[in-house]
Amino acid sequence: MTTAKTPPPHGPLTGVRVVELAGIGPGPFAAMLLADLGADVVRVDRPGGTGLAIDPDYDITNRNKRSVVVDLKSPDGPARVLDLAARADILIEGYRPGVAERLGVGPEACHARNPALVYGRMTGWGQEGPLAHRAGHDIAYIALTGTLGMIGRPDEAPAVPANLVGDYAGGSLYLVVGVLAALHHARATGTGQVVDAAIVDGATHLAAMIHGMLAAGGWQDRRGANLLDGGCPFYGTYETADGQYMAVGALEQQFYDEFVTLLGIADQAPARKDVTRWGELREAVAARFKTRTRDEWTALFEGTEACVAPVLSLREAPHHPHLAARGTFTDHGGITQPAPAPRFSATPTAVRTGPAQPGADTAEVARDWDVPGLLTPGGSPTSEALSTAPHRKAPQ
Repeated sequence: MTTAKTPPPHGPLTGVRVVELAGIGPGPFAAMLLADLGADVVRVDRPGGTGLAIDPDYDITNRNKRSVVVDLKSPDGPARVLDLAARADILIEGYRPGVAERLGVGPEACHARNPALVYGRMTGWGQEGPLAHRAGHDIAYIALTGTLGMIGRPDEAPAVPANLVGDYAGGSLYLVVGVLAALHHARATGTGQVVDAAIVDGATHLAAMIHGMLAAGGWQDRRGANLLDGGCPFYGTYETADGQYMAVGALEQQFYDEFVTLLGIADQAPARKDVTRWGELREAVAARFKTRTRDEWTALFEGTEACVAPVLSLREAPHHPHLAARGTFTDHGGITQPAPAPRFSATPTAVRTGPAQPGADTAEVARDWDVPGLLTPGGSPTSEALSTAPHRKAPQ
C-alpha cells in the first residue's frame, strides 16, 4: 500500500515568466503575488536601488523573485530588458506615462520583440487624463475617489488606512487580475495587450456596492453615519479597561441578541432599529466595554456567535490560535511574514526564497532565460564566464 504524497509547493503559475521593472509600492507587491503563485519573476533593479528606505534583506515584497541589475540609461540597457521581454509572458512597470517609452522599453518596443507579451502598467492616475503625468501617492488617489472621505469618525478628519486601500487593494490586486486575464487571452489568441491599472480606477471599483446603496438611498454621503462605516453602534470598535479595543460586527438580529446578552445590557439596550437612539445605544455599549480588559472580553465571547473579536496589533496577530492553526503567517529567513494567499488544493504555494538581492541572480537568469548579454556590459559573456557562473534552479 502506497501513501499519497503532497504535491511540491510550486503554485498554479509555474512556468509563467514575469519581468518586473523595479519600482516601489503596488508594482512590487503585484509581482510578489505572481511570484507567490509560482511565476518565475525577474526583477530588473536599477543601479543604486529604488530609494526605498528599507533594508533589502527585509523587503519581503521581493520574496520568491530573482534580481538582475540593468541601467536603462546606458546604451545597451534597453536591449537587455527587451531580450528579457522577448522571453517573458508578462512585464510590469510603474513609471509615469511616457517614461518607459523614452527609456526604450515601452509597449511598442516590447511587442515588436514579443507580440504575445502582456504589458502591465501600474500608476496612480492612469495612462490618460488631466492628472496622468502628475506625481501622487496612495492618499491622494483615494481622496479623489471618495474612498478616503468615507473612513473615520464624523467629527474628526478622515482616517488614513495606511496604503492598503489604494496601493495594494485598488492597485496591485487589480493589476494582477488584469495581467492574468490578459494572459488567458494571449494564450488563446497569440496576441498580447497593454493593461492600464490605475489606483483611482481600482479604488473606485472597490466601492461598487456602496455606490449602489447611495443611489438607492441606503447610504448617507458622509462618514460615520452608516451601517458599515462606524455609524452603527453594533458595527464598530470599543475601548476596554486596559486601553485596548474590541471589534463588534453583530449586524444580524440573532448575532445582536447574543451580543447584548453576553455584554450584559439586554435589558437596557434601546431597539436596534431605532436610529434616533443609536447614540444612546453606543454609549451603553462603550460604558460596558470599559469595565473589563480586552483579554477578559475575549474570553467571554470565545466560542460564541456574537461576532466580537479583539483588535490585535501586527506583532500579536501571528500568535492568535486560529491564524496559527491555519498557518496564515509563516517564518522564513528569520522574518515572520504573511504566507502566500489564496490556497490551492492541487498546486500549493510557499515562500521559496527570501527577498531578492539586487543583481544577485544575474548569472542564473542569463542561463535560464538564455539572455547571455546580461552578464557583461556591452556584449555577450565568454564561454568561460558562463561555465563558472553559479547555477541555481529557477523558481518553480
